[in-house]
Parts: sequence; C-alpha cells; structure tokens
Amino acid sequence: MWIDTHCHLDAPEFSSSLTEIIASAREMSVNAILLPAVKVADTQNVQSLVSQYSNEIPGLVYTLGIHPLYTNQAHESDLNLLEEQINKALSDPRFVGIGEIGLDYFVEDLDPHKQEHFFHAQLDLAEQFKLPVILHVRRSQDSILKALRRRKVPGGIAHAFNGSFQQAEQFIEFGFKLGFGGAATYERALQIRRLIKELPLESIVTETDAPDIPPAWLKAENLTFNEPAFLSRIAKELAIIRGVSDSEFASAVWRNAMQVLPRWSALYAGNLNLNLAS
Repeated sequence: MWIDTHCHLDAPEFSSSLTEIIASAREMSVNAILLPAVKVADTQNVQSLVSQYSNEIPGLVYTLGIHPLYTNQAHESDLNLLEEQINKALSDPRFVGIGEIGLDYFVEDLDPHKQEHFFHAQLDLAEQFKLPVILHVRRSQDSILKALRRRKVPGGIAHAFNGSFQQAEQFIEFGFKLGFGGAATYERALQIRRLIKELPLESIVTETDAPDIPPAWLKAENLTFNEPAFLSRIAKELAIIRGVSDSEFASAVWRNAMQVLPRWSALYAGNLNLNLAS
C-alpha cells in the first residue's frame, strides 16, 4: 500500500474526472491521500470531497490553511475565519493538521512581507492548537527554519523538499519529515536524489503534489497532468534510488507519515474497517 502525503484532489484539472482519478489511485494501491487546502474559501469543498470519497480511499484526509501563492488575495479576516474552521474541524477524524502554508520566494509577484505575515500567523495557530503543519518551502528554507525556532510547532512535513543536506537535518531536528515525489525521477535532480539516498529512511515521505510536479515520464507517455495513481511508480523509483525493496520503502514511508501526523494514525486506530499498511 502506498501513501500520498500531498495531493490537490480539488484542483480544476481533476474536476471533470475525479471519480476516475480516485478509482485509478485505488487500483494502484494508493490507499491514503492527504489533501491540503490552499485558501479558506475552499474548506467546505475540501471537507465534502474527503467525505464523498473516503470509502474509495480509506485513508483520505485533509489539512486547512492559506497557501503562500494565495496570500496576495487573502485578507486579515481570513485568519480569524481559519481559526474558526480549524476549531470546528477538530471533531472530524479526517482533519490532520494545518497546511498548505509556507513561503515562496520563487514567484516574483508575491509580496514577501504579506507572505511572512500569513505564514507566521498560521504557525501561531499550529502552536495554539498543537497541530502539525504541511510546509511549502520554495527558496525559503532558512526563513522557514528561523520562524520554526521561535515556536513549539509539533513537526509536520516539508513538502517537495529541495534544500541542502544541512537544512534537511535542521527540519528533521524540528520534528519534520521531508516530502519527495516526481522531481526525483529526473536524472539531473542530483541533489534531491542524494537526499533520498543519504537521509535517514525514517525522515522520508512520498507525495505527488498532483496535478503538479510531473514525473519525468509524463510527457513521453503523452499524459496530460500528474495524478495520485502515479504515486506507486514514482515511489518505486525512489526505492531504487534509496537502494531498498518496494515493500520496505512502502512500509517505511507509511510509518513515517503516520508518526508525524498522529491524527492520521488515530483514524486507523479508531476504525477497524481500515487496513494498516503491510
């Protein structure tokens, strides 16, 4: 069984064929998917989607947050609304944390100060509610690490990690797992491959970021966009890079995700109809 710790099932690319997308993922043994929200207006849709498809994907869960790419359109009142949404979601066993939040210093038209304001405020919420976070870290590793040093956030996942080995070690020290996916399938992704090969296995989780971060073979096979069904093939390539068997890698990344997102693990512990990864 495979676990996708970052997949935007609510993306427009999936809207016309979501039932088929979900079925394909299940057929490829992707039995757990985390759907991170990107803005407060999406909360109801994300929750409805997770509820609708939880029978097909038993480990389907979600997080709530304001993505840095949407901070230019966000208002101060959104933070108050997000706090209310988080408080209400605590009674939902499929709600597992805060995200996708973070900093993106790659996109030039984003206001860095506004990004930082919303990011810091959401870290404060994570500390307040004692919830792990799903981090968007793009050219911002040091700034995010600096923010984490100021708070007691109970870990989470640094999604699509592409920092240095030293930065990776610091995230791990703060209780974070590091997310790897399609970017590692490119032969030129030497730094990412080195991280997968040399970091402690217990620090690694798998993800697609579908429909984004396409694997290397997407265009060659005339596929339109990334999807969660591709996670099994991506993860098997990561296992090869790591030098371990598929089964060992699948068990490790499943265990790692459940450890860092305890509400996800509790979902399985509290439901006898859900099968744990073997």
